[in-house]
Amino acid sequence: VQLQAFGGGLVQAGGSLRLSCAASGRTFSGYLMGWFRQRPGKERELVAAISGSGVSTYHADSVKGRFTISRGNAQNPVYLQMNSLKPDDTAVYYCAAAQYRSSMSIEARTYDIWGQGTQVTVSS
Repeated sequence: VQLQAFGGGLVQAGGSLRLSCAASGRTFSGYLMGWFRQRPGKERELVAAISGSGVSTYHADSVKGRFTISRGNAQNPVYLQMNSLKPDDTAVYYCAAAQYRSSMSIEARTYDIWGQGTQVTVSS
């Protein structure tokens, strides 16, 4: 069972990127899913999450109004649209799933399937 985040890259401040999460080994339909990031010198933090039904979403205050999480299909179960990027958004971004939970949770320990990250670098 694997998740792989991709879509990162180098972008200027104010630009946009769309991150995708590729799934293999199982379907993640109905799973709570989230996007985390780890900025240089800081702990991993939850950026956005979406419930298994897609009805409930969470966005961290630091990205609210700029980032949008959405559900996709079986091959790409979750996306993160990032607009108005700032240098402070520079981080490795990870997608994650909670295989035993469908409802919303912002607790990192809830997520037990993690993908390899993708680097996002925002230049000023």
